[in-house]
Amino acid sequence: MTRYIVLIAAFLIMLAIFVVGLDRDPSEVPSPLIDKPAPEYDLPRVRDPAATVGSKDYAGQMVLVNIWATWCVGCRQEHEYLLELAGRNEVPIYGINWRDQREEALKWLEVLGDPYVASAYDEDGRIGIDWGVYGAPETFLVDGKDTILHKHIGPMHEAAWQRDFLPKIVAHPGSAR
Repeated sequence: MTRYIVLIAAFLIMLAIFVVGLDRDPSEVPSPLIDKPAPEYDLPRVRDPAATVGSKDYAGQMVLVNIWATWCVGCRQEHEYLLELAGRNEVPIYGINWRDQREEALKWLEVLGDPYVASAYDEDGRIGIDWGVYGAPETFLVDGKDTILHKHIGPMHEAAWQRDFLPKIVAHPGSAR
């Protein structure tokens, strides 16, 4: 009899975990970097490897930092939206091309358009590790004090912009463009 009670209890615990898991948004993975300083970096630019781009280039202003790669299906899905967002001039977008081939990245930007103020080339992925990147695409909102306010995993879209990013931008008006 005790064996059945233990089995029923185990089943109920697993059922509770399953039900709670169904209610979670898979794109909302908690980041230990939220409300912490954004990682500093200085990397070669995708377009001009002799020049660099990094956190110093957007110090003091609110920006999006978008992790992208040409091999990333989700990056392709979000690209049109990033172009639209860049055209609105609400917040500058800086890219970090992550674990990619420079030639492919250049071709991507030429053919699909370039939503970025500048895009860094993180060939070995070490800067992505500093940012806590799980995979591309990921987009971070960094305020004018270089603090990460939000991390979005997966393709950016208007609903995420309205729900997660805009309220934080409005709450920090001095940081936006």
